[in-house]
Amino acid sequence: MASLVSSLLGSPVRLRVYLGFRTSGTLSSNGRLGQRRSCPGEGAALCRRTASPRGNGARGFFSRGGGPFENQKTLEDIAEDIRERRYEKVVVMAGAGISTPSGIPDFRSLPPRSPGSGLYDNLQQYELPYAEAIFELRFFHHNPRPFFALAKELYPGSYRPNVTHYFVRLLHEKSQLLRMYTQNIDGLERLAGIPPEMLVEAHGTFATATCTVCLREYQGEELRADVMSGTVPQCPTCRGVVKPDIVFFGEELPRHFFKYHTDFPQADLLVVMGTSMEVEPFASLAAVVGASVPRLLINRDPVGPFAGRRRARDVVRLGDVVEGVRALVDALGWTRELDALMAVAALKAETKTEK
Repeated sequence: MASLVSSLLGSPVRLRVYLGFRTSGTLSSNGRLGQRRSCPGEGAALCRRTASPRGNGARGFFSRGGGPFENQKTLEDIAEDIRERRYEKVVVMAGAGISTPSGIPDFRSLPPRSPGSGLYDNLQQYELPYAEAIFELRFFHHNPRPFFALAKELYPGSYRPNVTHYFVRLLHEKSQLLRMYTQNIDGLERLAGIPPEMLVEAHGTFATATCTVCLREYQGEELRADVMSGTVPQCPTCRGVVKPDIVFFGEELPRHFFKYHTDFPQADLLVVMGTSMEVEPFASLAAVVGASVPRLLINRDPVGPFAGRRRARDVVRLGDVVEGVRALVDALGWTRELDALMAVAALKAETKTEK
């Protein structure tokens, strides 16, 4: 699954997404997760976003409201303002939709949509009680093999970044990127050359790992041989299972997510790409930026705060995400730079493969 879940500061914050009949959570302005019983059930669980009792579900939990559309911007306006450096603190939010063009399957869509796919068939042999069990700690401790079958598929190096990732790298190279917040665990942002300090990997990373027993820390590359051979990695110190630092349901969430406290108030432009905005509290971050800050959505569908009453300075470009980013890059006049960047990266990847 290319995207997992988001996180929050405060008393131990747990991972939640609205998957149905579980306890749901909201993120308040003081950075704490409050609970509401909008769906029956119990226990801390990932919960998919549902209609909020505060409104019609179109606004995030941080929403500062909208305004009249008298100064409605266009994609070309956004491009001009980036090109003229009127935006120098751009925050990017991204989800699974920027990874699927690289060939990475959206795990949540596999069972209903893609039976017969290699990954789906590989997971079916483990007779999971339900798809999301693969990211539940209790199930992992009982049987870690399904997760590592998925890890083998997603482990960094198996897929290549695409236009969306290199666009963000260009923003960084031009000193206009404040931070990229990604829901993805595939590591394509790092592979595209975006420095780790410019990333908030809200749902964790394969770049590091931790023993589930003695808590010894490892680099992700130390696990690669075991993962790729289908072996469950074990700690040589205590023989415990070594788990990549991917956020599982019920786990505390990565503390670096809380850079949003300072990043989003500083942002002068928010770019949202390839996300369903169904996972809280990640989805609600779109409402943290100031009411006068332009927000650009490049997505297949209108989602989250872009699905209802939009702000006056919101811009929405619907359709294929790669085509949308290409349109933005063309409007910026950065096409030649982007293509050159991708060509160099492809050459390096080919050289590395030959070795």
